[in-house]
This record gives sequence, C-alpha cells and structure tokens, in this order.
Amino acid sequence: MPLHRLAKAFIEQYVASGGRSISSMPVEEARRSSGEMFAMAPPGPLVAKVENICIPGPGDDIPIRVYTPEGFGPLPGVGPLPVLVYFHGGGWVVGDVEAQDADCRMMANGAGCIVVSVDYCLAPENKFPAPAEDAYAATRWVAENAARLGGDETRIAVGGGSAGGNLAAVVALMARDRSGPSLACQVLTVPVTDRDFDTKSYRENGEDYVLTRDEMMWFWDHYLSSDDEADHPYASPLRAPDLSGLPPAFIQTAEYDPLRDEGRAYADRLEAVGVPVKYRCYEGMIHMVLGPEAMDDVTTYLKEHLG
Repeated sequence: MPLHRLAKAFIEQYVASGGRSISSMPVEEARRSSGEMFAMAPPGPLVAKVENICIPGPGDDIPIRVYTPEGFGPLPGVGPLPVLVYFHGGGWVVGDVEAQDADCRMMANGAGCIVVSVDYCLAPENKFPAPAEDAYAATRWVAENAARLGGDETRIAVGGGSAGGNLAAVVALMARDRSGPSLACQVLTVPVTDRDFDTKSYRENGEDYVLTRDEMMWFWDHYLSSDDEADHPYASPLRAPDLSGLPPAFIQTAEYDPLRDEGRAYADRLEAVGVPVKYRCYEGMIHMVLGPEAMDDVTTYLKEHLG
C-alpha cells in the first residue's frame, strides 16, 4: 500500500524540522533531538491521578510514573484494577517516561487499567543487560506492591514500543525463567526482537522512513558490549531456543518499518509453540506511527485479557 497520510505527514514534519539522523550524533545530542521530536506529539487525555515514584532497582533506584485511569479513583466499592507495566522506546539509548506520557494516558483510560511507565536506565552508560534487569525489577516490584497502587497482582501485563517492546518480551522470558511474576499478557508494538540488519524489511525500509538501518546499528552498538551478546535471548528474544510457556501476545508491526519482519517472525515462533498470538501489520504506516486504530486495538486487547 502507499504511505498512509498520517505517516506521510509525520515524515514531512520530520524533514522540515531538520531530519538529522541520530546515528550522526553524540549520545547527549541524540537525546535532546529525540526529546524535541517526541514533544511534537499532542498531549494525552486527563486521567484520575499521575504519581511519580522511585523504587529499588538492581543498581540505582528506578523512577516510575503511575497513571490511574479517569473514573477509577479511590472510590468505595471500586475493586483493584489490572495493571500494565510499560517500557518506552528509544533504542535503549534515548527516550524517557515523558516521551510516552500521552500514550500511557490513552492506554490507562481506554483499557481501564493502571499504567506503570518505567524510566529504566539507558545505554551506553548502562549497557546490556542493565536496562532489561531494571525492567524486570520494576515488574516484580509492581506485582509485589500492586495493592499500594490500587492494582490487582493477579492481572498484570507488560508492554512497550520498539526497544520497549524488546524489554517487554524479555521481561516475559525472565518471568518464565525466574518463576514469576505471573503475567496475563504482553503487548509488543513494533518490537526489536533480533539483531539482524539483512531482513527483507530492512532492505526495503532501511532508508527514507525516519527509522533507518544505520540508526538501528547505532542503537545496538551502544547497547551491547560485544557482538556475542546479540545471541543472548534477553537481548534478542527471537534467538531464544524455547519460547513455550510465555503469556499471550499482541504484536503490532508497520508495513514501512525496518523491524517489520522480526516482529512477524517472533509472532510466528510464539504461535508455533502454542502461545496465543494476535498479530497485525498496519498497512501504509511507519515505525511508531501506527495511527489511532492501533491504540484502539491495544486497549481492546488489554480489556479482553485483563478483564
């Protein structure tokens, strides 16, 4: 399909703003540039409450932002809510909870769940597996402290976009391998699942659609200390020898995204071992620009799987 009008408009805005590739920047400049790009997004809806908390991590404390959905305040007779633990994108190098604020607000209200957005540590200051260990530690903390947040420890999901989708998939693997916490489902939006720059979607979409092949190579180079680490399932979940026993997954990809094929491959491998999978590729869309229908799909999926 041709580019969707929303994707085309985003590309035009990106080019008009300067459109420099992150791969040509030092890390701090890349973070400033990424923050400016995320700031172009419109604000999200009002929610009942937003709370910033610091929780213990495997290294330093981990900042989290907790969203309580509109209409679900601490009211008599309102039981605990399901919880989505969410990890922002940014190639493990850029991004923060502020960048995903609007999306978290929409997911909280749309799915009627508490959303816990995790400000995990970033590479290259904290290389693999530090961001993944932060993500897992935050998920364990949420499960152990759900009641404090007004949440239900028996209805916890993980989710994220791009590198955040990678971390959500990895947390699901860690939870299986480390005997908990129990997860109801995982929502992986345009996820990074492998370090492979030679897929068909990389060859077709590695230029001209905002996220480029060079940028993904830059992100991976900052995240890993050596090429050998790419084989670890907690870096490249697609390379895990066994994907059985994982929670149901909703995997979203975009037609003009270099990561499209690795998302599809992960969905296929999960399905092959009996994990319930919903997969959708959004035609005409680009990385992280999937349109409002994609958010509706996420909230519908969460309502179905979290109750």
